[in-house]
This record gives sequence, structure tokens and C-alpha cells, in this order.
Amino acid sequence: MTPEDLVRLRRARDRMDREYAEPLDVSALARTALMSPGHFQRSFRAAFGETPYGYLMTRRIERAKALLRRGDLTVTEVCLAVGCTSLGSFSSRFTELVGETPSAYRARTHEQGAAIPACVAKRYTRPVRGREAKPLA
Repeated sequence: MTPEDLVRLRRARDRMDREYAEPLDVSALARTALMSPGHFQRSFRAAFGETPYGYLMTRRIERAKALLRRGDLTVTEVCLAVGCTSLGSFSSRFTELVGETPSAYRARTHEQGAAIPACVAKRYTRPVRGREAKPLA
């Protein structure tokens, strides 16, 4: 993989980070990276260790966790706010990555992490398939 390919892949990844709530598909992201959809998917996985869809859903679930911790939105409102169109798919993916349902996550207390700066909390609460990345103390 050339350095130019990595720059283009990072551009597509940055777009996913910025526009996670927008409808993004592989073709649109591949155009951002100036690659064919198939080459983009293979190259993205080789460079970042996960598929473009997996990366995008991780970003969406990360944001959903933050919105659910606030507690002022319903699970359905959070689902739509992060760009998911199916509540069932959102709940399934959330449960797979976080290890509990969105409703259970929203219902439990999150005061333990309240004093931690957001930039630090993000690192420790990043969704990882089936579990939290690292417990907060």
C-alpha cells in the first residue's frame, strides 16, 4: 500500500468520523478515497483492521453511548440521532459492541465517569465487540 493510498484512506475515515450521522455507503466512501468500492474495502481493512462498515458503526455506537449517558433522549431518538434507521439493528449492534442493551446502558448510573475529561473517557469507553474497552478504574 502506498503512502498516497493511506492518505486517501484516512480522508475517508475522517469523513466517517465527521459525518457518522449521515447516510454513508461504501460507494460514497470509496469515491472519497478515489478507489473502487472493492479495492477501498480491502485496503481499509488492511490499513485499519476492520471493515469500513464496522468502523462507522463503532463511531455511531460511541456517540450513542454519550447521548444515552446524558439521559434526556429515548433510545429511539438516540438511534436516529447517530444515523441508524433501524432500531432493531441499532440495538443488536449496540448490544454486540457494548455487552448490554441500549436501554440497560441508559438506565444505569454513569456518575463514576462524570469527573473524567471527555477525551480520556472516550479512550476507555470505546466500544469493542462484546465488552467495554477498559473499565474506568
